[in-house]
Amino acid sequence: MQTEAHFYLWWADAVLVLHALVVLFVVGGQIFILAGWVRHWAWTRHFLFRAFHLAIIGLITLESWLHVACPLTTLENILRLRAQGQGYANSFIGYWLQQLLFYSAPVWLFSLIYTVFAALVVICFVAYPPRRYNSRAR
Repeated sequence: MQTEAHFYLWWADAVLVLHALVVLFVVGGQIFILAGWVRHWAWTRHFLFRAFHLAIIGLITLESWLHVACPLTTLENILRLRAQGQGYANSFIGYWLQQLLFYSAPVWLFSLIYTVFAALVVICFVAYPPRRYNSRAR
């Protein structure tokens, strides 16, 4: 039974790491987009990167408006429950990632933050639009 608990805890930590990478992509991606605008970096105008970035923050914002739990959070919670809470709730890395990602605040505040951030992404998408590059033109 202990091995099964470790299996679920390992997967829960893996989902938590994936969640952190999504947050890093959304926040870090926007920082790079703004820096690329100022520094004239061509890669920050790549259409797929920008479309994927916009889609993810749009989905996150929509989830917050509809009061839908993040699927990654839900999956992580299911895996932790399957582990039956044996031992530590998660690993050392999992503990610190959880401290960084999940904090207490009113739900409306998260919706406001996501909405303002999504508006920034949309404004940048329009004012500094992505480009489709033709591989033959290079």
